[in-house]
Amino acid sequence: MTYSAPTCLAREHRLSVAEPSARSLMLEMLAGDTLVARGTGFVVVTDAQPFLITNRHNLIGRDSDNEPLGNGRIPTRVGIWHSAVTTDSIGWTQRTEELYFEPGSPRWLEHPQHGRRVDVVALPLHSADGLQLRPYNPAASNPSFVNMEVSADVFIVGFPFNLAAGGRLAIWSRGTVATDPIIDYDGLPQFLVDSRTRQGQSGSPVIHWSQASGTTRHPDGSVSMGYSPPTATLLGVYSGRVNKESDLGRVWKPQVIAEIIRGQMNPTGESLASG
Repeated sequence: MTYSAPTCLAREHRLSVAEPSARSLMLEMLAGDTLVARGTGFVVVTDAQPFLITNRHNLIGRDSDNEPLGNGRIPTRVGIWHSAVTTDSIGWTQRTEELYFEPGSPRWLEHPQHGRRVDVVALPLHSADGLQLRPYNPAASNPSFVNMEVSADVFIVGFPFNLAAGGRLAIWSRGTVATDPIIDYDGLPQFLVDSRTRQGQSGSPVIHWSQASGTTRHPDGSVSMGYSPPTATLLGVYSGRVNKESDLGRVWKPQVIAEIIRGQMNPTGESLASG
């Protein structure tokens, strides 16, 4: 199903959308054809294979506190709203992916060392033909991530309370880095941000956003001269607040994405590297 953008979004007959707004994808977790809950995800591509990156708790139908999502049913499929942006229109198409090969045998990949303790999964996409994919590149994040400092501004780009900024464009929530990113918080590859996030944002990309200007401010605070277009640097995957009374939220470092895909391990402990 495809939606066209309202004509009021166009300016001088051109449609200008910040790239991260279209990169974040609204997810609908489904039990059969019944909606269980919604969340956020995004795409990365490795060796021409696209993967959906999101939180594990989204796909198993639990929140970050292990409470049931929505109607409490266990999702068996995920509907993914992919965007298609041109200079004068924007639309969305939903593609559905199965979550299990068979009952008890998930299709998604988990972290090869930490397993379910890392709340990030990679789901191979098999219904992506003809889509205008807008992937993030986690490998490009490493130098910026290493230099990122406490108190740096970040953005969590997703769908709080299942809201969208027109059609299915994502909403940006500002936050600040709350723990030293180079240090693993709680002994796992994660750091904390201080941000007023809400349900629906689990699985959102956390980014550093550099606006187009004559100078560019980098995540480490340095500034370079010369025109630079706006750029988004992936800093991690958001997975919910540390508890319901806090504005501190967990962000899984971008390295876990590459480790998950490289490890090719599904939750049963079976290696999928050979197919």
